[in-house]
Amino acid sequence: MKRCLLFVIGLLVAYGQDARLLFEKQCAVCHGDGHGTERGPNLADNRRVRSASMDELRAVIRDGVPSRGMPAFALPVGDLEALTRFVRSFSAPAAESHPAGDAAAGEKYFFGQGGCANCHMAAGKGKAVGPDLSVVGRELTFVELEEAVRKPAASVKPGYQMTTVKLRDGRSIRGFARNRSRYNIQVQDFNGRFHLLSQEEIASTAMEPSSLMRAPNCTADQCRDLLKFLSGLTGPVAGRPGAAAFERGTPPKPGDWPGYHGSVDGNRHSELNQINPANVKDLVLKWVYPVNHNVLELTPVVIDGVMYVTGPNQVMALDGRAGRTLWSYQRPMSGETRGDAAKGTNRGVAVLGDRVFVVTDNARLLALHRVTGALLWEREIPEGVTNKKNIGNTAAPLVVNDLVIAGVSGGDSGIRGFLDAYKVSTGERVWRFWTVPKPGEPGSETWIGTSLAEHGGGGATWMTGTFDPDTNTVFWGTGNPYPAYNGDERKGDNLYTDSVIALDAASGKLKWHYQFTPHDLFDWDAGQTPLLVNRRYRGEEKKLLIQANRNGFLYVFDRVNGKLLLAEKFVDKLTWATGIGKDGRPILVPGMEPTKDGAKVCPSVLGATNWPSMAHSPSTGLFYLMAREACGVYVKRPSWNPKKIPLEPGQMFLRALDIETGRRVWEVPQIGPADSWGGVLSSGGVVFFGEDSGALGAVDAKTGKDLWHIQTNASAALGDGHSWRSSPMTYIAGGKQYIAFAAGPNILAFGLP
Repeated sequence: MKRCLLFVIGLLVAYGQDARLLFEKQCAVCHGDGHGTERGPNLADNRRVRSASMDELRAVIRDGVPSRGMPAFALPVGDLEALTRFVRSFSAPAAESHPAGDAAAGEKYFFGQGGCANCHMAAGKGKAVGPDLSVVGRELTFVELEEAVRKPAASVKPGYQMTTVKLRDGRSIRGFARNRSRYNIQVQDFNGRFHLLSQEEIASTAMEPSSLMRAPNCTADQCRDLLKFLSGLTGPVAGRPGAAAFERGTPPKPGDWPGYHGSVDGNRHSELNQINPANVKDLVLKWVYPVNHNVLELTPVVIDGVMYVTGPNQVMALDGRAGRTLWSYQRPMSGETRGDAAKGTNRGVAVLGDRVFVVTDNARLLALHRVTGALLWEREIPEGVTNKKNIGNTAAPLVVNDLVIAGVSGGDSGIRGFLDAYKVSTGERVWRFWTVPKPGEPGSETWIGTSLAEHGGGGATWMTGTFDPDTNTVFWGTGNPYPAYNGDERKGDNLYTDSVIALDAASGKLKWHYQFTPHDLFDWDAGQTPLLVNRRYRGEEKKLLIQANRNGFLYVFDRVNGKLLLAEKFVDKLTWATGIGKDGRPILVPGMEPTKDGAKVCPSVLGATNWPSMAHSPSTGLFYLMAREACGVYVKRPSWNPKKIPLEPGQMFLRALDIETGRRVWEVPQIGPADSWGGVLSSGGVVFFGEDSGALGAVDAKTGKDLWHIQTNASAALGDGHSWRSSPMTYIAGGKQYIAFAAGPNILAFGLP
């Protein structure tokens, strides 16, 4: 009671009676005197309150947290500011205490004589054995920080309790218990490796009350300087690298899935074959992990059995065997974006060496540490762009050599698209490629009218591209021109929209391009995966690029020089063109342009296919994709979706195509609204796919014969919030193969009994 009384008196002295009365009126019913009640959490010495910025706290008070029962407060600006500062005062971080001492001397002690950096990272340096301390000045009060330094055993951070696990095979593992239950334990050893152990493997578990960190043997001045240095740690230092070493460009280990596509070639084919046509019928659900978002579009990434998944501005590291959390990182939604980015859409991460890369809704590229989840560096992707208001990001980045490449979304709101490459170590931008030229630049002659100058032209780079290490070439699909359905302001071909671009990975210079739909009037962007395959093609060994385009045609290129080798339609409902000419341009059907009254055109605006994944199997030689047979009424006005045609429903098909001829080898018709977005995976002679009814299905890769399915109800028939928005993947954890995917708000993992 005495401590609470002194606490409140201190706040009154610092912030005044008016602020206290405002808190009592608006907040005390849930938070009491600040120490919480059964209706609301304790705000005093609360790490979440302490680590939040003033802007973040102000937004929480103003907008509320409806999912947790906290209402919004419509307060005058002055009252909102006073209340925010008062709440902030409950958990003032060490960084705001301004203690005495020499921060530079403290830093020297931390990384030198004190030996702190042998276990901890700070400001991007040190070792990731114990917790990262890069934001400890925001996370702890000065009193807590001092206690943690002087009495480390009394302040062990959750997830870092010491344990020794003895296994039934005689081995022992000592480390931090990052998570545990009666069925499994997740241990991080002192080299930063995770051991994901199940009950069947464990002989005994002994939790240790002590801390790995010993009390510092520092003089009074050294301890004072160390605390001064630690108090000033509030985030990563711009331009300073993370850990010094990282693996470069190594092929993924068997059983890993290190990026959005699995491998940099974009082919969702895995050589894993523990699950095959003979036993796929025995698959069972192994675990479920819910994410606080109703429609997940991610593909999980797995390295050494650890899975990385995303939600809106969130990354979680999971035990791939049990689905248990190892660490999580999150930040509030920015509220700055539109479209899919504003909804929280995020398609996943890329991983290289010691770091995990992810983008935020407002197009910030983050590098997180793979062991701790701590932020190593952050870069604003649209830096230097004049009009940023419509730029967001929804795609997983792509790691290429020692670069991480990321694009932007927002092409349907009017932006000038571009693609950026950043150094993995520091986040320094290396190159930028603009997908739409400025007026006066080469290619601008393909834009006649005001669209380029007034709206930027479009050409978003909103999906993840692919990479060919043999030729050091990055391949990326570009978005539609803007405005989408009215070309009056943008006559001409409108380069480089609706194209695949081939860029030199080191410089970002254009090697070649192909435009699938010149002067697009139907919103048929080319974000579909430019899938890379090396195989014998028409009697010759070729490096191929395959893309089934939203416009209804299957394209095969020689990816070395961009020569078009095949262009054949893969849907029956295709009315806008009769084919692709020898010059590579579509042979247009007259009268198909959108009109004010509407023109019926096939495919529909959703496309004959779209961004969901595709695959090519080396064993069957077939190319697998989800095809949509549907038409729409295109209206010449600034409208997002053209009209659907009454009494003419579309239909989804899983199709297997011969890429030498375009011939349809087999197909699996589906029953549903033809509005689902599940892709395919080829593995072990089986093709897994997100079926239009919301089931996960498996068919024989050679014949298309049904082998297995499970109903997940991730179906568009249940409303947009439950529609398929992801594609399956596969990985190895604990020596066993799993199939995983996101269905609605859940990550589901399946394996054999």
